Amino acid sequence: MEVTVETLLEKDLKGRVIVFETDTVYGLGCLIGDELAIEKMYAIKKREKKKPFAVLVAKAEDAYTLIKHPKRLRPYASYYWPGAMTFVSEKSDRVSDITSRGLDTVGVRMPGSDTAYRILNHFGAMVVTSLNVANKPPVVRYEAALAFEDKVDYIVKGGNTSGEVSTVFDIDNNKILRLGTLKVKRNRL
Repeated sequence: MEVTVETLLEKDLKGRVIVFETDTVYGLGCLIGDELAIEKMYAIKKREKKKPFAVLVAKAEDAYTLIKHPKRLRPYASYYWPGAMTFVSEKSDRVSDITSRGLDTVGVRMPGSDTAYRILNHFGAMVVTSLNVANKPPVVRYEAALAFEDKVDYIVKGGNTSGEVSTVFDIDNNKILRLGTLKVKRNRL
């Protein structure tokens, strides 16, 4: 069902999967720790169940509660966020094994999108991945997102996204896991 951001903010998202624009691509998301919805996301994407999704946040302070060593994240978050940079670090107890797929780490990102901000600020941290079937290009246009309408609960009306790929950086091991649009300036932080 297509909805506006305002309408979505009135909904109960427990067990629900939503689609919304971020600053990079359209995202497929659900409430953090919502086992049923996370399993739906794996089915929609046809993704290997051992590969975890990232967690998106509205504010850096939200991300600090998701990792064990927030001091490591602070300089990177203040420099790169909001934006196309995902940071991986050892997860806190707030991140369930369902969310991390049993890994000790979690990827966190704060997108630079007003739509994403409004959703994440209202509902809190969410498990989010790019909207696409595994090994296919991510959706960057709203019209293309509508092809998933029969698979998700809500699609938030939006526009086109940049299509940028987010960089994924492991802050615990000072290692780039995926090089995207943004370059990590490790020596400046």
